[in-house]
Amino acid sequence: MPLHLIKLSVGSDSVKDLEDWIRQKLKAQKKRGKKPERVHTTRMVPKRSEELLDGGSIYWVIRGQILCRERLLDIRPFVDHDGISRCRLVLDPKLVLVEPRSFRAFQGWRYLEAKDAPRDLDRAAPGAAAMPEPMRKELRELGLL
Repeated sequence: MPLHLIKLSVGSDSVKDLEDWIRQKLKAQKKRGKKPERVHTTRMVPKRSEELLDGGSIYWVIRGQILCRERLLDIRPFVDHDGISRCRLVLDPKLVLVEPRSFRAFQGWRYLEAKDAPRDLDRAAPGAAAMPEPMRKELRELGLL
């Protein structure tokens, strides 16, 4: 069974904000002549990398809610120019909407067992992923989604 990570998406107010930011970063890489690759750099190297790479994802908390995930493709530890160990999490840039779930703020990332991970939104509420994000948010606040 895969293992996942959960992390706050700092600076994102919505899934669309995160999508736009990802698109902008990939476009900038392409413009600089680099191969576009979705990478998130973190301070700590996950010790359970093998489990994470067996189908794991990073689940993003946006404004206190787990709202989407990106599939983990690779984990690349490195040492930066200051001699500090860091890690590049290589991600599939396609965001997958998930069943919204409240989650309190925390620092860094946490492991998320597969049994505790929210279901993909298309499985939890077929057709909901096609709705505009503000509509999904309003239905969620009304307890209908």
